[in-house]
Amino acid sequence: MTSLAPPRSDATTNAGTGLSVRPRRLRRLPALRSLVRETALRPSQLIAPLFVVEGQGRREPISSMPGQARLSPDVAVETAAQLEALGVGGLLLFGVPSAKDPDGAGAADPAGPVPAVLRALREAQTGLVLAADVCLCEYTTHGHCGVLAGDAIENDASLPRLADASVAYAAAGADIVAPSAMLDGQVAAIRAGLDAAGHHETAILAYGSKHASALYGPFRDAADSAPAFGDRRSYQMDPANGREALHELALDAAEGADILMVKPAITSLDILARARVRFDLPLAAYQVSGELAMLEAAAAQGWIDRRRVALELLTAIARSGADIIVTYLAADVARWLGEPDTAR
Repeated sequence: MTSLAPPRSDATTNAGTGLSVRPRRLRRLPALRSLVRETALRPSQLIAPLFVVEGQGRREPISSMPGQARLSPDVAVETAAQLEALGVGGLLLFGVPSAKDPDGAGAADPAGPVPAVLRALREAQTGLVLAADVCLCEYTTHGHCGVLAGDAIENDASLPRLADASVAYAAAGADIVAPSAMLDGQVAAIRAGLDAAGHHETAILAYGSKHASALYGPFRDAADSAPAFGDRRSYQMDPANGREALHELALDAAEGADILMVKPAITSLDILARARVRFDLPLAAYQVSGELAMLEAAAAQGWIDRRRVALELLTAIARSGADIIVTYLAADVARWLGEPDTAR
């Protein structure tokens, strides 16, 4: 007679052999759990964002982003050396200029903060991968990501300015330029501009899926890039749209992107997983400023274990398909990965 009793909660039966299979066998000891761990974070897959300013000896703490600061070139070089010693893979540079104009011309200024830091890092012979964000929002008086006609972005008129900025960064030593404006055709325009200037080896990391998220507030404080009016929902994506995100990623891949990125990371895990199946290009994800702020605020209250939660979040991002993770926690995470994990 066949038993109708339910199976034990910790075991299943292999239909072919009748043998009991207990997944918990491999969870019993820390060494066993480590042996069968499917996703392993590495410091070399982390990129640390840096906000860079003009001058010397400047380290300006950012109140909404604990542990982060705006750095002058000399301080950025010191910070880069510390990150390199920890095994972090690269930097993503954001310029915070002292002057702005309606068209964001300063983004392409060879004497601007990003080219200055790139040259200083090259002179210091850093081994880090150097990436430069390409957008106009930090450089425009209105805070939008392109040239305006009235209150609306002029998409096509903005593309040459993004290309010029990319060429300036490549000439200063960037390995990667990372267009984040979410304007149609930006990757193609930048690739054409780089190639015409002889920078054939400069790679493009495209913010292919960038939602108009409420999680960017601390970044806009750090970069002084909040829109002076309106918002960015006419060019950044609706967070409700996943199929559109994959379409945007496909367009950037077709235009010549070398790496595709989704942003914000934690609200885009489904997109990452679907992109991993669809695309063979390297995938990056950006753990954005709001994610950092929430983590730091909860940890400061003692509500969560900062280290364990940070590692859990980053592991989820990697497990979902990210090869590269942009995170403000890069230094801490690299340090933790080099230490024994007593909670394994």
